[in-house]
Amino acid sequence: MSTYMPKKGDITRDWYVLDAEGRTLGSVAAEAATLLRGKHKPTFAPHADCGDHVIIINAEKVVLTGKKLDQKMYYKHTGYIGNMKEVKYSTLMKTKPEFAVTKAIKGMLPANTIGRTALTRLRVYKGSEHPHAAQNPQTREF
Repeated sequence: MSTYMPKKGDITRDWYVLDAEGRTLGSVAAEAATLLRGKHKPTFAPHADCGDHVIIINAEKVVLTGKKLDQKMYYKHTGYIGNMKEVKYSTLMKTKPEFAVTKAIKGMLPANTIGRTALTRLRVYKGSEHPHAAQNPQTREF
């Protein structure tokens, strides 16, 4: 019996909608990363990009447990000496909740070409509306 190797033409990409309202940031990110990689499919192969498109709605209503809103920080460096910027997640969730969700998902994807390509199939929206009704996305419960 030979091992199944998916070809580029054999891969079908579905569309899924994940509702983040009342869910923790980690569980939303883990489910989205699984769908983006294609690990939920029986034809998954680690060397092939066989993931699906993911739409996340209600990103502003995602939950961070414990004291993470006040203690968890987002760091970025501007490139200049001594210019490390830090932002609390409470501020980040008020101003850019889409970025916080995207950053969590990006951390769960592999740091190679497959992970970067998978991240292009992610769409995150602050509210409950999205402009992808024409793709007939399926609602995914997790």
